[in-house]
Amino acid sequence: MAGRIVVGVDGSEPSLKALRWAAAQAALTGDSLQAVISWEYPASWATLMPGPIPDFDPEQLAKQILDEALDKALDPGAAASATRTVVGGNAPQALLDAARGASLLVVGDRGRSGFKAAVLGSVSSHVTQHAPCPVVVVRGESAGQDGPA
Repeated sequence: MAGRIVVGVDGSEPSLKALRWAAAQAALTGDSLQAVISWEYPASWATLMPGPIPDFDPEQLAKQILDEALDKALDPGAAASATRTVVGGNAPQALLDAARGASLLVVGDRGRSGFKAAVLGSVSSHVTQHAPCPVVVVRGESAGQDGPA
């Protein structure tokens, strides 16, 4: 019986690598692929902006990033068959919610955060501790590494 593989996507290179890995695993197992991206207003938004910026739709931007990531990382058939999920809210919680009932959750080792020195990103660290299913963290390249991880 086929299951579902959930993969977190934010457009970063580690998330594209995780997306490729998850798609290859789904092809091997016959599982469906669900690509998830989340968005939320920055914490400083309320203090800096009295209201929403005209012509700025963070949900639409997240959808565009997700579409571009799937088109860039996967062949057209795999991209077309993936379920695309855009969630308003915090990334770790969005992934944990999406992973309910999934056979596997896949994330990159770090995403769009500014903390490049972290060994494991905050999202990947959180989901490995709290996921309702097995988690694969796809590692990127590290300094001094000659080839892909």
